[in-house]
Amino acid sequence: MDSNKINSPDDIEGLKELAIKEIENKKDLVTEVSDKIWEYAELSLKEYKSCDLYCEVMKKEGFDVEKGICNIPTAFRAKFGKGKPVIGILAEYDALSGLAQKRACTEKEIYISQEGTGEDAGHGCGHNMLGAGAMAATLGIKKYLEESRREGTVILYGCPGEEGCASKAFMARDGEWKKIDAALTWHPEDCNEVVTGSSNSCIQVRYTFHGIASHASATPEKGRSALDAVELMNIGVQFLREHMSDRARVHYAITDAGGVSPNVVQSNAQVLYMVRANHVGEAVELQKRVDKIAEGAALMTETTFTREFVDGLSDTVTNRTLEEVAYKNFEKLGVPTYTNDEFEFAKKLAHTYEEHDGIPGLGTPFDPEYKKEIEALKKKKAAECAFERAMNDFLLPHFTKDAFEPGSTDVGDVSWQCPTLQIHVAAWPNGCPGHSWQNVSSGGSSIGHKAELHAGKVLCATAIDLYEHDQILKEANEEFKERTKEGYVCPIPDDAIARV
Repeated sequence: MDSNKINSPDDIEGLKELAIKEIENKKDLVTEVSDKIWEYAELSLKEYKSCDLYCEVMKKEGFDVEKGICNIPTAFRAKFGKGKPVIGILAEYDALSGLAQKRACTEKEIYISQEGTGEDAGHGCGHNMLGAGAMAATLGIKKYLEESRREGTVILYGCPGEEGCASKAFMARDGEWKKIDAALTWHPEDCNEVVTGSSNSCIQVRYTFHGIASHASATPEKGRSALDAVELMNIGVQFLREHMSDRARVHYAITDAGGVSPNVVQSNAQVLYMVRANHVGEAVELQKRVDKIAEGAALMTETTFTREFVDGLSDTVTNRTLEEVAYKNFEKLGVPTYTNDEFEFAKKLAHTYEEHDGIPGLGTPFDPEYKKEIEALKKKKAAECAFERAMNDFLLPHFTKDAFEPGSTDVGDVSWQCPTLQIHVAAWPNGCPGHSWQNVSSGGSSIGHKAELHAGKVLCATAIDLYEHDQILKEANEEFKERTKEGYVCPIPDDAIARV
């Protein structure tokens, strides 16, 4: 639609069409950025090339760019417009180690790009698409603000280290998300849906015990075993498990067992703990109990220990008001469509893992009737063609009951400081396991390109409704205040810094 054909700045649907067309016009740029980030495959807080690329592109597109925000070198803020409302669009771009994989390939085939860091890394969580789709949304919103001449601001937030440091939580500690009126984001998935429900909060702490080395046979009385302290700490935590919430989880990994000689009393040993709970306040309290167990283990073994905070993030806070707006726009825009070749690629890829015929959706584990509804949708789509359909090319019904994801995301900390929305767009075949080579392969394919562009369009259209209808943001904020009335307990200590 041409801007001259818009009758007035109040023609909201016309403005949306213009913004969506802008995303289409910029699709080569969006996919180019996505592919470059896929090639870089930089790990948490090492995303220097990725950050520089986004900053360079956004400057060229007319945004005011600030790099290194909240004392995180690979974080950035790209702003356009003036005044309120201020809408933040969240981008991520870190990869995962051990997942180097050839793009658009239906077999596991290691590929280490010369563009990257040389590490065996790949975008197993699809963050190359996530960031590019967020950028697409921001470019569309910029077009809307220019054409509508409406007051308002859009900010693309570059949020590094989602997998390793939870940068959004560090930003929350610094009050960054209190500055905006709403935050919108998406995540690649195996289905198309508006995200709802809560997730687990999570805290990671590294404990390094220090003892005294000695000959384990000749002079054992002179030794003080750091490894004994680690083992006693683990035993103490095992007994703690009986006395914590059903939804709480405590995981650990011994990262340094002190050496390989059994006749030497280990003078140093290290263990990494991850504490999860449904609510961040509960996780913080549970973490304090784990700290006390570490103190007890050191006391029993006459060792000392150092405690290093690694990261922490909060549970997500639902906002039904924003969900409903996003769902209406998702319905209107539909879902990505695929060629026969893309369907064939997805089918072959799906047969490389188990449970490729499962029922998708956040709500399916919690509502049998909802699960039946999605089963019927899948069967209907399957009946429309003669070949197997591995891609979920339909929009899931909006699930409005309670849902819970046992995993964790630092989007949770954003949602404790402002109304926040997430959507999922199908970027890989049904049932594709998270953090897998299959995700890396699909995320570098045309299927991934379609996902990121479509996510950008849905987020852009949703944001336009927020700019145009003051009442929506008012209701979203009222709901936000009610759901967060117990107060935000930030899991990041005041003296912690985001580190590799």
